[in-house]
Amino acid sequence: MNIRRSLSRFLVQNIKYYSTSMTEYTPPHLGKGSKDVPLQEGKLRLYSMRFCPYAQRIHLVLYAKDIPHDIVNINLKDKPDWFLEKFPVGKVPAFHVDGEYIHESLILADFLDEKYPQRPMLPKDPLRRAQDRLVIEEFVKVSHELVYFAPPNEPVDIAPFHEKMDYFENELAKRGTKFFSGNEPGMIDYMIWPWIERLDMEEALKSDNGRFKRTLQWNKDMLEDIPVKKHYCDLETHKKFIAQFKAGTADYDNILPKCRI
Repeated sequence: MNIRRSLSRFLVQNIKYYSTSMTEYTPPHLGKGSKDVPLQEGKLRLYSMRFCPYAQRIHLVLYAKDIPHDIVNINLKDKPDWFLEKFPVGKVPAFHVDGEYIHESLILADFLDEKYPQRPMLPKDPLRRAQDRLVIEEFVKVSHELVYFAPPNEPVDIAPFHEKMDYFENELAKRGTKFFSGNEPGMIDYMIWPWIERLDMEEALKSDNGRFKRTLQWNKDMLEDIPVKKHYCDLETHKKFIAQFKAGTADYDNILPKCRI
């Protein structure tokens, strides 16, 4: 009984740690007047923004491949001069690697997959790689609409969205796998996920005939993926940020609780 009581006390005292330890540390977002953070030896430098879905793609690949890296978040409404000098386009995600600066999420994801061979994100077979890229390109067409479809829950016509999502439901059926990339998430899954995370999928894909049963199961399986958990943000927090962003009052640093891995 004493052992059981001690175990219960330990779990109560440490439950907060275990519930947050999976989540990455969120550095502050740097703006005008700031200085760049010194590079860390042996680590890839990622310039990011905590709520950017394009940057989230790269966080997921970095975690899936277990690549040592550090993060410098950028205030995209008040970009530092030093950041614009290095990246005149002013976009995140962006890398500083081997003295060079590169950006654009799909390019960075391919770069990581080629430079770091552990846990490949794309198939080796050229035809299958091409087919995976086609799925990603198809989603790019949908992602622009999802920015506006995402919370806060503004009135939208759901039918066109469902028609576009039929493609992905059929793709999962055709592949016959748990994830688009196979038995574990890969490039397709991680390139799609950031926009899906910002939706209430049960509500968005509600139907009476199981029309999206595979996509909804995929959504549940993705939520159990460790890289997804490390960068996950709940729907209410996404709602809050998107509302602030649309209003021009985004508070990058005071929405998420500060927690470390």
